[in-house]
Amino acid sequence: MGDTHEYRVIAWWASGRTGLAKSDSAPNSIHFAAPLQFGGLEGRWTPEDLLLCAIASCFTTTFRVLAENSKWEYTDLEVEAAGKVDKANSGYSFSHIILRPHLKILREPERARAFELLQKAESLCLVSRALAVTPAFEPVVEVGDTALR
Repeated sequence: MGDTHEYRVIAWWASGRTGLAKSDSAPNSIHFAAPLQFGGLEGRWTPEDLLLCAIASCFTTTFRVLAENSKWEYTDLEVEAAGKVDKANSGYSFSHIILRPHLKILREPERARAFELLQKAESLCLVSRALAVTPAFEPVVEVGDTALR
């Protein structure tokens, strides 16, 4: 396994008030829309949901790998990610995100190790760490048959 891994998602507006997103690593597209509060459709994933899903699923998979590599067993892990969006001077933004992992273990003496692994997963989750990264912006505007960069 190399030191660099690349991922790609393409999103496009399908029609009306809904869009589609497709990943190179998954066979199914995801329908998304703006949140209801911003005129979106009910029953669709929103970008806000997808961000929280990315954080919760990254934590879950990171913890699983840590436990597996440590040969440490647990019975269940459920991770809730909740976020609060507030209006600021520059527009709406997440003002608070909280991750609530609920871990079930077999025996009381394993409690300290459980907290150690949970803390380690929180510090290693690459999606949570990416929240401090400003995405590069490379727009393309196409008119007719000519793409302008």
